[in-house]
Amino acid sequence: MRILLQNIHKHYGAVKANNGISLTIEPGTIHGILGENGAGKSTLMKILAGYIRKTGGEIVIGDAPASYRRPAEASRLGIGMLYQEPLDFPSLSVLDNFMLGQKAPNPPFSKGEAGGISAAEGEIPLGPPLKKGEAEIRERLSDLSRKFNFTLNPDAPVRSLTVGERQQLEILRLLAMGIQVLILDEPTTGISGEQKERLFQALRKLAAEGKNILLVSHKIEDVALLCDNITVLRHGTVAGEMRKPFDTIYLLEMMFGFPPDTPSPSGAFPGKQLLVMEQVSASGGRTGLKNCNVVIRQREIVGLAGLSGSGQELFLRVAAGITPPSHGEIRLRDMKMNGKDYHAFQQQGVIFAPSSRMEEGLIAGLSIAEHFTLLERQKGFWLKRSASAEEAKRRIEKFRVMGNPETPVQSLSGGNQQRLILSFLPEEPALLLLEHPGRGLDAESAHWVWEHLQSYTERNTGIIFSSSELEEILMVADRVLVFFEGNIIKDLKTEETNIHELASAIAGRIS
Repeated sequence: MRILLQNIHKHYGAVKANNGISLTIEPGTIHGILGENGAGKSTLMKILAGYIRKTGGEIVIGDAPASYRRPAEASRLGIGMLYQEPLDFPSLSVLDNFMLGQKAPNPPFSKGEAGGISAAEGEIPLGPPLKKGEAEIRERLSDLSRKFNFTLNPDAPVRSLTVGERQQLEILRLLAMGIQVLILDEPTTGISGEQKERLFQALRKLAAEGKNILLVSHKIEDVALLCDNITVLRHGTVAGEMRKPFDTIYLLEMMFGFPPDTPSPSGAFPGKQLLVMEQVSASGGRTGLKNCNVVIRQREIVGLAGLSGSGQELFLRVAAGITPPSHGEIRLRDMKMNGKDYHAFQQQGVIFAPSSRMEEGLIAGLSIAEHFTLLERQKGFWLKRSASAEEAKRRIEKFRVMGNPETPVQSLSGGNQQRLILSFLPEEPALLLLEHPGRGLDAESAHWVWEHLQSYTERNTGIIFSSSELEEILMVADRVLVFFEGNIIKDLKTEETNIHELASAIAGRIS
């Protein structure tokens, strides 16, 4: 169905996240929404999905203006969104998550029989898993999975899935609900190359069936490969539009005004040993960590590469003292750390920054200033809110966060949340451990982030980071550790390798 967004506005006080955006989305096409972080992409799509209420403007679906206030109302109009972090329940099974929000194939329950919400309307309740009709829903899941070449075990807990598999499950759930307009927000971040290709094949198939696909991304290569049309947003407005074939340089100019520079490895001469692991093993993730031997030195930037769940995320959490090793020895600056907790690692100057910003890095419901109040609380008993507000204001300016001290952190874009988390880092840490620091960032923001991080090496800080983007690792790291099935199978200087060698190693092919 044809959708018109006409003069859409969304204001947060003086901040204009969307400022008069108009665009047309045609059925049977894949439409790219391209722009840097803070350009207004996610805000606009969340308005269309009913997650955010617009300040002004009109949405026309088909030939009629549409007014709705919640995602459930948007879904009844055929609009669904796959968010950066899939909206699922990790403790439930794949089948249980697939059931949520769907129309039951059997006659509607009464509220007394099923409990939960919307049961009287025939929707599956958010309560105990259904038994009646479960066979039909299991078959529906199986049929959809085969159609798109997805391999999902209906009885597996969602917590055991990769990010890509969670995306697949959410897409199937939305399609089973009858969604005709599918919005995807940065879907290729954090997934493997194989999962990305499978996702793209599914999206092409859906577009061929006449559905509207909206792909929100900052990755020009993704939208150029997949999309029929591209709308570029900049500072909350439409900077330009383009149809296939795409001119990459022109797209960059619309996004940034100029092609962004790229960072490069620091080239710093490594210093003294910081972190030493000898035969370290740990349980967790998909593969665990197996007999890891590595030395990290001062001033080094070390990138961790591998398919999702290959051990790199667990490596960072063991190095941070969050996950204890089951075997082997860990030393920080010649101090044995086995048996010590995260706080002891912090006291030795180890700082960990997670990739799940709203789950582990920030606290939803608190303002930016309140986060700085919590940081000050760690230094002493008395809280000085005025001092925290001043510090928040200073850090907001220094780290270019689009907000003010009273802004709730959940209302920030992903890029601004990342900048805020970086603003929490101490001035002179010994070792920074970063999960996907460039995740969800446009090229200009990533360049700024890495310029800031590289400055830490001048203070003898070592940096270890994970990334699903080999280009990012090759651009900024001095060394790369490649993980496969829980093992470090390559330890290379980035200047002595290339993307083809790393890709082969990630797949387990080593020469």
